[in-house]
Amino acid sequence: MARNVGWAAVRQWFGREWAEVRRAVHNAFEESGQERDTLVQSLKAAAAAIAAWALSGWWLQAPMALLAPWTALAMVAGTVYQSVRAGAQQFAVIALGTVWASAAMSLTRDQTMAAMLLTLPFMMLLGNYRRFGAQGIYGATTALFVITAGSSSTSTVGHRLLETLTGAVVGILVNALILPPVHLRSVRDRLGRLAQETAELLDEVAGGLREENGLEKAEQWHLMATRLTVSLQNVSDARRWALEGARWNPGGRLRRTGPKPPPFAEDMRWDRVCTRVLAVTRTLSGTGEDPGLAHPSPGFFRGLSDVLEQAAHMCAVESELLAPAEADTSQDGRDAEYRRAWDGLGALTGTFHQEEGTAAAIAGELILETRQLLTELAPPE
Repeated sequence: MARNVGWAAVRQWFGREWAEVRRAVHNAFEESGQERDTLVQSLKAAAAAIAAWALSGWWLQAPMALLAPWTALAMVAGTVYQSVRAGAQQFAVIALGTVWASAAMSLTRDQTMAAMLLTLPFMMLLGNYRRFGAQGIYGATTALFVITAGSSSTSTVGHRLLETLTGAVVGILVNALILPPVHLRSVRDRLGRLAQETAELLDEVAGGLREENGLEKAEQWHLMATRLTVSLQNVSDARRWALEGARWNPGGRLRRTGPKPPPFAEDMRWDRVCTRVLAVTRTLSGTGEDPGLAHPSPGFFRGLSDVLEQAAHMCAVESELLAPAEADTSQDGRDAEYRRAWDGLGALTGTFHQEEGTAAAIAGELILETRQLLTELAPPE
């Protein structure tokens, strides 16, 4: 029985993974997005490695041609700026690893074990130096190549440095000249995803408040609200990539960049929106956890549900407006949802005056946070 359960779990996991792979492949070929960007960068890295090998191993007949494609693979980074920076870091650390290992081989008269003892501890420590970033490990691995090759002549060292430089130049040129990554779409995409996630959460809270024992789900709502911070961080990362992607990037001249990202003020606004949603769910969660508190009346929760539902619709419209195909009707719909939400908030305030004691305190806090949420969601003048 246990074995059958285990195989069922494995099949379910494999089914989910296969569905995710199919979705990613479909998105890569059917629409612009992260999946297509990943496909393009992967193919570019492979092309850079093949070109570097053709240049160093096939045409120049270099004795250590492996270093060229190996370096080229690492140069096709997420931005052109990263490619140039990583190229300089990697060439510096590989050159140092090559020279140090060659000197160790010469000093130990080509004794492999003794050369490793003199080289690897130092190169591993040096690889963790922050100026080398993620490229630090290449110093130790290059030193291993040099030591295991068993030759430390000056010409051999020169060949290795030349092959490394060849791979770095090929990788940087491929990344900069063939569909250079610009990352302008990522900010808009991730902001739209954040708005959609917020809409889904608010809609779920609104639906739950209409149920008789809806507050039993309040802790789950609060947990979902805390996960919005992950999406906020994704927006921040996308903004950083967009700024970095514009540095030393000929993409604006060599390919269409699409619409500009929304202004940074939108990031801050959605940060405040998520803070208000988190506050609303925290109050609801605290109310549901303490049976000793007097809860607001069902009528109050129905009114709050109506307001949050309108807020959810506004977030959904915001998500649509951030999509590539923006429609004027979406803006009209957002204005209409906003007016209905404020009307509902006015009616909710009237219901509040009927509450007493701790119920009134809880209702007042919910009204305050909901009002501030609507203020942040207000359409531009």
